[in-house]
Amino acid sequence: MKITGYKKLTDKKWINLFDVSYKDKTGRERNWQVVSRNHRPKCVSGNFDTPDAVLMIPFHSTAKKLVVLREYRISLAGYQYEFPAGLVDDSESIEEASRRELMEETGLSLKRITNISPPLYNTAGLADESVVLVHCDCDGVPSTEENQGTEVIEVHLLSPADASNILSDEHVMCDVKLWMELNRFSQAFSQTF
Repeated sequence: MKITGYKKLTDKKWINLFDVSYKDKTGRERNWQVVSRNHRPKCVSGNFDTPDAVLMIPFHSTAKKLVVLREYRISLAGYQYEFPAGLVDDSESIEEASRRELMEETGLSLKRITNISPPLYNTAGLADESVVLVHCDCDGVPSTEENQGTEVIEVHLLSPADASNILSDEHVMCDVKLWMELNRFSQAFSQTF
């Protein structure tokens, strides 16, 4: 497999669609459409080291609960449970982006980062967007005062029992990363008793 070229199909501010040409394993020329937040898709630029976004997995130090959002998502025409997340601004470090996004979306202060993943990919069949997972401790009183006008967010502090309740509701829309963490969080709690 070899990338042989690309063509930008849209010219939007936040994401764009590209038609990427490549040779398959038999040498046949093919095309694949890729969504990217970059000026050139990563498969062309080779820039896989810089993450596009941060996703925090925050644990509230005082309340001893997991911090989760319930946010309205246009593409789902409804609310989805998810972790706080956001784009990394130019020249911003992962810690700076995490601190800023956590405050903007939850009103909580980042106290300590306990782990940062390498760049990870959610939907490689569609997009080249990479996200780093940032496990962190936070504190403060939840607030949505810093939310942008385009954001409709509820901040929830979840116990393991609350996590289990979300997992058992078949009508809840849930981000896959959150689902995996809630599953782990609720199981860890049930094994301690």
